[in-house]
Amino acid sequence: MSTSPPPPSYTRLKSRYLWQSHWYNVRQDRLRAPDGQELTYTVIEKSAAVWVVPLTPAGELVLINQYRYPIGAWCLEVPAGNVEPNFSPQQMAARELREEIGGEAQRWEHVADFYTMNGIGDERATVFAALGVQLGTPHREPTEHIVRHAVPLEKALTLARSGAIQDGPSALAILLAEPILRRYAAELGR
Repeated sequence: MSTSPPPPSYTRLKSRYLWQSHWYNVRQDRLRAPDGQELTYTVIEKSAAVWVVPLTPAGELVLINQYRYPIGAWCLEVPAGNVEPNFSPQQMAARELREEIGGEAQRWEHVADFYTMNGIGDERATVFAALGVQLGTPHREPTEHIVRHAVPLEKALTLARSGAIQDGPSALAILLAEPILRRYAAELGR
């Protein structure tokens, strides 16, 4: 991969918030571009978030089918959520695992970090593999409508590759975690 050139120098002339909420903010910036032109850029400010790829000792990857109001449809996903102040990404990953699928992991491995919407916002994703997950009773938020599905690892990988998992960060999280998941499955003799 080649080295990136230095970033262009934009000058922020002014900013204003069009919307602010507990979950995200919408900020509009007036900028001066490197060529001297003025332009407006709208940015979504969002806290970092975590995605958890849970694998059971039986070699099953635990997916959730979650109803998503903005699109009016059910989506296959892995457990995920925002990183709250004063919590580490791994602490939040463990909390999301408990809340959404009732899971407790024997072992955690960091998989990757990436931006989820770098053209319009600053949300940064941290992905963890949760290994040796034992399932219990979920403790979901009132707005979470979730059905838990444990599927064989190969089926989960096929779902991610085929586009059946339409939540992009979930599909990417599964595919990035594949080497860790396969290594763990091999340790278990699966």
